[in-house]
Amino acid sequence: MANVVLFNKPFGVLSQFTDARSPSPRPTLSAYIDVPGVYPAGRLDRDSEGLLVLTDDGKLQARIADPKHKLTKTYLVQVEGAPTDADLQALRDGVTLKDGPTRPAKVRLIDPPTLWERDPPVRFRKSVPDTWVEITISEGRNRQVRRMTAHMGFPTLRLVRWRVGDWTLDGLENGHARKIQT
Repeated sequence: MANVVLFNKPFGVLSQFTDARSPSPRPTLSAYIDVPGVYPAGRLDRDSEGLLVLTDDGKLQARIADPKHKLTKTYLVQVEGAPTDADLQALRDGVTLKDGPTRPAKVRLIDPPTLWERDPPVRFRKSVPDTWVEITISEGRNRQVRRMTAHMGFPTLRLVRWRVGDWTLDGLENGHARKIQT
């Protein structure tokens, strides 16, 4: 049986267990995960939050992280500005980024979700509205969701990965992990 750890990664934490090369230490998974032999299946940027799946099963890790398996990942994204449904259609059709075209995404406008407070908080500007969007993709390129929202003219302010395949953050507090077996 494979060990699987679901972790609600806080903002500012690296998706790795050590940060030996940094001149100033940054928070890593080692401060939160005390399960030997598990490694992240994919990455979640330091400035992103949410679900990070870790496992000790190399085949499962590859199935989760490799885009050829088309495992979906759902993100709750706070963007600067007020995109319309027509603005979001470009993401549904697939956009062309510097590293090539993206697969079509599932995208919809959502009400602001009930989430934990972020430290530091997202900057607030009275003169510029912000909007929440749910984006589901089946790839995982470097900073892909951020680049997709910027491409359509609505920069990402906050990015929370809510779901990877069938695993979700439901009931998992920020900075906490849950061990499951598959």
